[in-house]
Amino acid sequence: MTETAPSRRPTAVVFDIGKVLIEWDPRHLYRELFGGDEDLMEHFLGTVCTPDWNLEQDRGRPWDEAVRLLAAQHPDCTELIRAYDDCWDMMVPGPIDGTPEILDELKARGTPVYSITNFSAAKFERTRKRFGFLTRFDGIVVSGEAGLVKPDPAIYHRLFDTYGLNPADLYFIDDSLPNVETARSLGMTTHHFAGAGALRTEMEALGLL
Repeated sequence: MTETAPSRRPTAVVFDIGKVLIEWDPRHLYRELFGGDEDLMEHFLGTVCTPDWNLEQDRGRPWDEAVRLLAAQHPDCTELIRAYDDCWDMMVPGPIDGTPEILDELKARGTPVYSITNFSAAKFERTRKRFGFLTRFDGIVVSGEAGLVKPDPAIYHRLFDTYGLNPADLYFIDDSLPNVETARSLGMTTHHFAGAGALRTEMEALGLL
């Protein structure tokens, strides 16, 4: 799905990372830990290691504190909770097909490329070592370092202010519709990511590729 409302053609690109450049889903880990029992897995991820709990690590909460607090609430799930931290890399099995290549093409063309990502600072450093293309941004705001998370407009303004960017010049890509809607409200051209094919088609139409 594409959401574009440009006042002028964008000249720089802002990527989300998880589910746009790299795969991320705790189900990659917990499907194995629950022996393929989808119902038990979904119950656990919906009531114990929830998206809201994970978001606090993206906001900057240390993982040891997060695990300790949640295990105190769910002592029968302590080992499963600890696995979210200890086995985190299993949630990121590889890159999204096609988007790292788009990033490479943009860099080859000399197009400025940035990122705003909801990501634990510690996990991002580990992940950047695994995937070299995550070192190629001209600038990045990592939520765990900023203490801010999307879709809070403040994290977008952190990017603008840090790198001297005009939102009207930016093409923003994210898989989360609320994140896309905030970006659009701030004046960016936006793309609600659902696959590299549609992204490439639109970027070609805009003259970015």
